[in-house]
Amino acid sequence: MSEMQQEVVVNSTMTPKDQAAKTNALIAYGLMVAGFFTGIAWIIGGIWAMVKKDEAVGTIFEDHYSNIIKTCWWGLGLFIVSFVLAFVVVGYFLAIAVFIWCLFKIIKGLAKLTSNKAYNS
Repeated sequence: MSEMQQEVVVNSTMTPKDQAAKTNALIAYGLMVAGFFTGIAWIIGGIWAMVKKDEAVGTIFEDHYSNIIKTCWWGLGLFIVSFVLAFVVVGYFLAIAVFIWCLFKIIKGLAKLTSNKAYNS
Protein backbone atom coordinates (compact mmCIF):
# COMPACT_ATOMS: atom_id res chain seq x y z
CA MET A 1 0.00 0.00 0.00
CA SER A 2 1.37 3.39 -0.90
CA GLU A 3 1.81 6.18 1.63
CA MET A 4 -1.14 8.07 0.17
CA GLN A 5 -3.45 5.05 0.53
CA GLN A 6 -2.35 4.48 4.13
CA GLU A 7 -3.24 8.07 5.03
CA VAL A 8 -6.72 7.64 3.55
CA VAL A 9 -7.24 4.48 5.62
CA VAL A 10 -6.23 6.30 8.84
CA ASN A 11 -8.51 9.25 8.15
CA SER A 12 -11.48 7.08 7.12
CA THR A 13 -11.63 5.48 10.58
CA MET A 14 -12.11 8.86 12.27
CA THR A 15 -15.65 9.84 13.20
CA PRO A 16 -17.01 13.30 12.41
CA LYS A 17 -16.57 14.14 16.11
CA ASP A 18 -12.88 13.17 15.87
CA GLN A 19 -12.47 15.28 12.74
CA ALA A 20 -14.10 18.29 14.39
CA ALA A 21 -11.94 17.88 17.51
CA LYS A 22 -8.81 17.67 15.36
CA THR A 23 -9.78 20.73 13.32
CA ASN A 24 -10.54 22.81 16.41
CA ALA A 25 -7.27 21.78 18.06
CA LEU A 26 -5.42 22.69 14.85
CA ILE A 27 -7.09 26.12 14.88
CA ALA A 28 -6.07 26.64 18.51
CA TYR A 29 -2.47 25.60 17.84
CA GLY A 30 -2.40 27.86 14.78
CA LEU A 31 -3.63 30.81 16.81
CA MET A 32 -0.97 30.16 19.42
CA VAL A 33 1.73 30.07 16.74
CA ALA A 34 0.40 33.38 15.42
CA GLY A 35 0.45 34.61 19.02
CA PHE A 36 4.24 34.45 19.00
CA PHE A 37 4.07 37.35 16.55
CA THR A 38 0.91 39.21 17.57
CA GLY A 39 0.36 38.44 21.24
CA ILE A 40 -3.44 38.65 21.25
CA ALA A 41 -3.79 35.56 19.06
CA TRP A 42 -2.08 33.60 21.86
CA ILE A 43 -4.95 34.40 24.24
CA ILE A 44 -7.57 33.79 21.55
CA GLY A 45 -6.06 30.32 20.92
CA GLY A 46 -6.27 29.47 24.62
CA ILE A 47 -9.85 30.69 24.86
CA TRP A 48 -10.77 28.81 21.67
CA ALA A 49 -9.45 25.59 23.23
CA MET A 50 -11.37 26.26 26.45
CA VAL A 51 -14.61 26.78 24.54
CA LYS A 52 -14.19 23.73 22.28
CA LYS A 53 -12.83 21.34 24.94
CA ASP A 54 -16.24 19.89 25.81
CA GLU A 55 -16.84 18.97 22.16
CA ALA A 56 -13.65 16.87 22.17
CA VAL A 57 -14.55 14.72 25.18
CA GLY A 58 -14.24 11.05 24.27
CA THR A 59 -12.01 11.62 21.25
CA ILE A 60 -8.35 10.75 20.83
CA PHE A 61 -7.57 14.48 20.66
CA GLU A 62 -9.05 15.35 24.07
CA ASP A 63 -5.69 15.76 25.83
CA HIS A 64 -4.48 18.22 23.17
CA TYR A 65 -6.95 20.72 24.58
CA SER A 66 -5.50 20.37 28.08
CA ASN A 67 -2.04 20.93 26.61
CA ILE A 68 -3.14 24.04 24.74
CA ILE A 69 -4.91 25.54 27.74
CA LYS A 70 -2.06 24.85 30.17
CA THR A 71 0.57 26.12 27.74
CA CYS A 72 -1.43 29.26 27.06
CA TRP A 73 -2.03 30.35 30.64
CA TRP A 74 1.28 29.17 32.12
CA GLY A 75 3.15 30.77 29.23
CA LEU A 76 1.26 34.04 29.62
CA GLY A 77 1.72 34.10 33.39
CA LEU A 78 5.42 33.29 33.25
CA PHE A 79 5.96 35.85 30.51
CA ILE A 80 4.36 38.53 32.70
CA VAL A 81 6.66 37.50 35.56
CA SER A 82 9.67 37.64 33.23
CA PHE A 83 8.60 41.10 32.04
CA VAL A 84 8.54 42.33 35.64
CA LEU A 85 11.88 40.68 36.38
CA ALA A 86 13.46 42.16 33.24
CA PHE A 87 14.37 45.17 35.34
CA VAL A 88 16.86 42.97 37.22
CA VAL A 89 18.14 41.09 34.12
CA VAL A 90 16.90 37.67 35.33
CA GLY A 91 13.68 38.30 33.45
CA TYR A 92 15.42 38.11 30.09
CA PHE A 93 16.65 34.59 30.82
CA LEU A 94 13.22 33.58 32.10
CA ALA A 95 11.57 35.01 28.97
CA ILE A 96 13.90 32.99 26.74
CA ALA A 97 13.20 29.83 28.76
CA VAL A 98 9.42 30.41 28.60
CA PHE A 99 9.62 31.00 24.84
CA ILE A 100 11.53 27.75 24.28
CA TRP A 101 9.19 25.78 26.57
CA CYS A 102 6.07 27.09 24.81
CA LEU A 103 7.56 26.50 21.38
CA PHE A 104 8.43 22.90 22.34
CA LYS A 105 4.92 22.21 23.67
CA ILE A 106 3.25 23.63 20.57
CA ILE A 107 5.52 21.84 18.09
CA LYS A 108 5.10 18.55 19.95
CA GLY A 109 1.34 19.03 19.98
CA LEU A 110 1.19 19.85 16.28
CA ALA A 111 3.36 16.84 15.43
CA LYS A 112 1.14 14.48 17.42
CA LEU A 113 -2.08 16.10 16.14
CA THR A 114 -1.12 15.83 12.48
CA SER A 115 -0.17 12.17 13.06
CA ASN A 116 -3.63 11.51 14.56
CA LYS A 117 -2.17 10.70 17.97
CA ALA A 118 -3.08 11.77 21.48
CA TYR A 119 -0.73 14.36 23.01
CA ASN A 120 0.37 11.99 25.79
CA SER A 121 0.76 8.89 23.61
